[in-house]
Amino acid sequence: MMATCVLRTAGAVATEECGEKLAPLLVPGDVLILSGDLGAGKTCLTKGVARALGVVEPVTSPTFNIMRIHEGRIPLHHFDIYRLDSAEQLEDIDYWGTLEADGVSLVEWGDRFPSAVPEECVIVRFTITGDETREIELEPRGKRGAALVRAWVDACSDAAGVNVSAGEGL
Repeated sequence: MMATCVLRTAGAVATEECGEKLAPLLVPGDVLILSGDLGAGKTCLTKGVARALGVVEPVTSPTFNIMRIHEGRIPLHHFDIYRLDSAEQLEDIDYWGTLEADGVSLVEWGDRFPSAVPEECVIVRFTITGDETREIELEPRGKRGAALVRAWVDACSDAAGVNVSAGEGL
């Protein structure tokens, strides 16, 4: 298993830029599990991904909807599972079918139900380190997760306001 990597961002703009750098690397079936406190940057990253995928409507956290689909170069399935009480409720929203569908999935609060984390994904943990600064830890799962993290870290290496710490073997 590849070691985790860390992106340190200097503010919301830099966090969104990390999402913009990620978007061109995404292919249908990719899944990112986003975790972190309220206001840590999960939706901010998703906004950057959406913009770079060509999504034109505003992107907000789907807290009350649980999931929104945004149309772009490839569909963006944006989940927020904070309000679900159990992993069994994921069946009600066709969680697994959606993850395997024709788009990419970003799952806010995706760490709430460990049994719902797919074997192939990237776990993205956000930590608030200051008023504006964030630390974004990237943990790859599976071969596709490892390849995606390597490419994402490389893409972010020249981003303004982003400091990259690559894991061993990257």
